[in-house]
Amino acid sequence: MNPDQLYQDLKELAEKLGVSVFEHNFRKTGINVKSGLCKVKGKTLFIMDKHSSVNEKNEVLLSCISKMSHEDIYIVPYLREMLKKCHEA
Repeated sequence: MNPDQLYQDLKELAEKLGVSVFEHNFRKTGINVKSGLCKVKGKTLFIMDKHSSVNEKNEVLLSCISKMSHEDIYIVPYLREMLKKCHEA
């Protein structure tokens, strides 16, 4: 699977789960920040470091989504298998 396509599929899945995905340039803030899930005014957001590699972004998204309830929505088989493996690890 192409890492860029996987990233797009994971972002779309996150949106289906009600999680907005934003990329932000943390380098300008001068604060050491890591990508991850957060809640702002009751909305669940996934804030991604814009300068992370696509593989790092995929790893973080897979990890977070695998911990969320996603059994009730359709997920393409290859992605569902990746989420299952990530959750079991």
